[in-house]
Amino acid sequence: MSSYSQNLHANCVAVNGRGILILGPSGSGKSALSLQLIALGAKLVSDDRTDVTRRDGLVVATCPATIAGKIEARGVGILEIPYQKDAVVSVVIDLSKAEEARLPQRQSMSILDITLPCLHKVEAPYFPSAILAYVQGIGDQT
Repeated sequence: MSSYSQNLHANCVAVNGRGILILGPSGSGKSALSLQLIALGAKLVSDDRTDVTRRDGLVVATCPATIAGKIEARGVGILEIPYQKDAVVSVVIDLSKAEEARLPQRQSMSILDITLPCLHKVEAPYFPSAILAYVQGIGDQT
């Protein structure tokens, strides 16, 4: 892939066309969080491997063809579900870092030299719902 494309060990789901890129080491809960977000109305873009491309100043996530529409649910197996072909990444969720602050400072991460908002892992049952509310509010924040 060119310098404007990269394959990441990551998941991606989309809500209203906005991509949520989920990063973290193996076993960190990327697929579990993706499944929770899908249960709340998100669409699968990719599980485990995600191709990201820089396009017109945006990061676009797609799925390698061999795994399109598939997601692993540990203890259940590989599930085939409806998926979305691509999504413009709006936020990165970094599961390798835990957020301890009650009201954290805004974080960011650079993907393909584009700065994106970043949330760290929150060990709370409301985390998937909070992610959706955050993504739906992007653009409304001052």
